[in-house]
Amino acid sequence: MDLDSSPLALPFPDMPAIFGVRLRAVQARYKDWDRADLTFAEFAPGTSLAGVFTKSACASSEVELGRTQVKAGAARALIVNAGNSNAFTGYRGREAVEAIQSQVAEALGCTPSQVLVSSTGVIGVPLPKEKARAGIEAALEAKECGWEDAAQAISTTDTFPKGAHASAMLGESRVDLCGIVKGSGMIAPDMATMLGYVFTDADVAPGFLQEALERANAETFSCITVDGDTSTSDTVLVFATGKAGNRRIEDWNSPGADAFAAALADVCRRLAHLVVRDGEGASKFITVRVAGAASNESARRIGLAIANSPLVKTAIAGEDANWGRVVMAVGKAGEPADRDRLSIAFGGIWTAREGNPAEDYDEAPVAEHLKGRDIDLAVDLGIGEGRATVWTCDLTHGYISINADYRS
Repeated sequence: MDLDSSPLALPFPDMPAIFGVRLRAVQARYKDWDRADLTFAEFAPGTSLAGVFTKSACASSEVELGRTQVKAGAARALIVNAGNSNAFTGYRGREAVEAIQSQVAEALGCTPSQVLVSSTGVIGVPLPKEKARAGIEAALEAKECGWEDAAQAISTTDTFPKGAHASAMLGESRVDLCGIVKGSGMIAPDMATMLGYVFTDADVAPGFLQEALERANAETFSCITVDGDTSTSDTVLVFATGKAGNRRIEDWNSPGADAFAAALADVCRRLAHLVVRDGEGASKFITVRVAGAASNESARRIGLAIANSPLVKTAIAGEDANWGRVVMAVGKAGEPADRDRLSIAFGGIWTAREGNPAEDYDEAPVAEHLKGRDIDLAVDLGIGEGRATVWTCDLTHGYISINADYRS
């Protein structure tokens, strides 16, 4: 399927090479398309690993194995297959993953448990073992590629490659973090994204890396939604090669711990936003800010109820400041709320204050704001100190067109 680039697309950034990471992208032909669909990343010995995964009860074998692998905290390779999710495929799917792990482990001289595998695409079709084997053989012999090629190779219905970069000074050492992500549909925060990977040359202990990722994920990938559906394959992994020369970060008391965690959160936030900007059929990027809730988690749940509402999303697609639909979404969230304290704003302009239409409300500037591509929607519940920010996109006919013939 040929897809026009999203109107919200951003250009791929300039990103430096990460010492200790070698990237390759080749064509395994998992689908009938003329493009690379297998990304291979090789890591220096001693690379630390952290990861978060979907909470789906129907997770793929790649996810099930990955959950165990991150507990060991070490990685030597990552293989990402695009075009086939290898989910809901039983023992045949698991055998395909284990065959890939064994093949790569033999080539690199490591254990299979240090080889991470992700797959994305159509659910219910076992990953073809021969195509996988041939793809790995080609990748082992291929020339190294850049970040943009790697990002393109992991995509499915994405309309543009997605990457983000940040750096931090840890003492006298500069560390870089580069991330790539794919995802545009079946996006809901449970963790969530589709597939995301961050690579850094920082020297970070696996335990701290896991804590930093979980904290970053809670405020980024777990605060985005496109359509309210959670994938069977959602995965975010972080690989730290330790080649920057910084003093190793062992815990939150280590020098540079906060700076590294902030840089990681920055990369995750940028990647999460890119997923929303490429939401299937999206024409508007929507920021939902919730304040005055009973707790931060309550605010997040209310934000997601708004962001997942087809009525809210279609109203914004139609550039209609229908704040009554926002009231509906707040009310159905199942969280503490008081109708007579609720306030709602579009583009910083209050349309309703404390349970009533704003007396000085002028719809003209709100209508003008909704004509833009970046929409800001704010809600103040007026009952507590909890707050959260959630990101989503509008819902257009383009979403139906893409998903009605996804398997073709």
